[in-house]
Amino acid sequence: MSFGKRLPRRVFLRGLGTTVALPLLDAMMPAFSRAAAASKAPCRMAFVYVPNGIVMDAWIPDTRGEISPLPDALPKILEPLASHRQQLMVLSGLTQNGGRALGDGPGDHGRAGANYLTAVHPRKTFGKDLQAGVSADQIAAQRIGAETRFRSLELGCEQGIQGGNCDNGYSCAYSNSISWRTPSAPNPPEVRPRAVFERLFGAGDSERDPVGRARRQRYERSIIDLVLEDANRLKTTLGATDRRKLDEYLFAIRDIETRIQSAERRPLPATPASESLPPGIPADFVEHSRLMFDLLTLAFQTDMTRVATLMLALEQSNRPYREIGIQEAHHGLTHHRGDPDKIAKVARINRFHVEQFAYLLGRLKSTPDGDGSLLDHVMVTYGSGLADGNRHDHHNLPTLLVGRGGGIQPGGRHVRYADETPMANLFVALLDRMGVPVESLGDSDGKLGYLSNL
Repeated sequence: MSFGKRLPRRVFLRGLGTTVALPLLDAMMPAFSRAAAASKAPCRMAFVYVPNGIVMDAWIPDTRGEISPLPDALPKILEPLASHRQQLMVLSGLTQNGGRALGDGPGDHGRAGANYLTAVHPRKTFGKDLQAGVSADQIAAQRIGAETRFRSLELGCEQGIQGGNCDNGYSCAYSNSISWRTPSAPNPPEVRPRAVFERLFGAGDSERDPVGRARRQRYERSIIDLVLEDANRLKTTLGATDRRKLDEYLFAIRDIETRIQSAERRPLPATPASESLPPGIPADFVEHSRLMFDLLTLAFQTDMTRVATLMLALEQSNRPYREIGIQEAHHGLTHHRGDPDKIAKVARINRFHVEQFAYLLGRLKSTPDGDGSLLDHVMVTYGSGLADGNRHDHHNLPTLLVGRGGGIQPGGRHVRYADETPMANLFVALLDRMGVPVESLGDSDGKLGYLSNL
């Protein structure tokens, strides 16, 4: 099999105000071997966050022992992940003590968000004197971010604000961000698919060029149209396999661009929830979340970043999920006081979120990368800063770890750690596997074990 012309790892297609990075091609590898391919596939780290806790009775697998295989029948909420069982670990027993009141009274949602990746108890304030900690994703971004175009990506599916009192004296910034660049500087998630797309593919250059921007809008030209000449020129130097990879990649970009354009043209339904949506954001949660997951996949595929966070919703989110027939606000339902009807609806929302997460895993699994797929070279943590949303528990937090990045071997296991094991120990272990060793993070007291088969 011929690779055609040898290429450097970083090659870009260029057009009017547009720069499109390429995925890993065979022609970029020093030799045709699995070892060479593996050596060129970097490890990535992603954190997917869901708010307001989980119905834990429908989450925790019914297994025995400290380390057990996942049962054939996964719990109701986790059922959508059945096809990814062998790359899935369910972790139980992890605690974020900094999310507890510790003398500060109410405010569990604000603390849950700010504490989740920092493992630090945030200062109770709704002024400018924010104080939390540097989050795990940003520790990685600061150490390895220079190797990629973007140090990190912070994505979301619900618009929030960064000022004001959102939770009993805790600033909205605490509830609305899980990524913290410094102890006083959160990284608010970007919720607009168009903004993320233009950041990834260089349209920011044309934004600063009014003439170029106007010309492109006048003809409604696609990003792919702008780089097509460069792409066709490159294809003449590639082997057959790489030409197919390039075509599939450009098709994926065009598909996302078309979906974004469709969402921008579609009128929003006349509902209270849609009135607060920024322009261009799909009203349908499935459409919105999958656009963001697809953009995240492209960012990892092209090595534009190796670190990302994505909040499917904000703490205290009052989003109704009409897509699954739930009209009531999510946060309000979690204060169910034992009402079985409300508990069932919360479990349906939890499962609905997991269904979208399963979509991301499917995209990662189907995207070639080095000697395997992106899912082989990524560590994805999925979870919440609260367990039971009615009691506002900060112990035994719902936590999944998926992927084989950094040598992790999930093997379809449920690992029960000792009660009150710091969640920060997991982050210390993941950072170590990213090549970013740290002595401690927040309240960590070691490095979490059992992340590989014994």
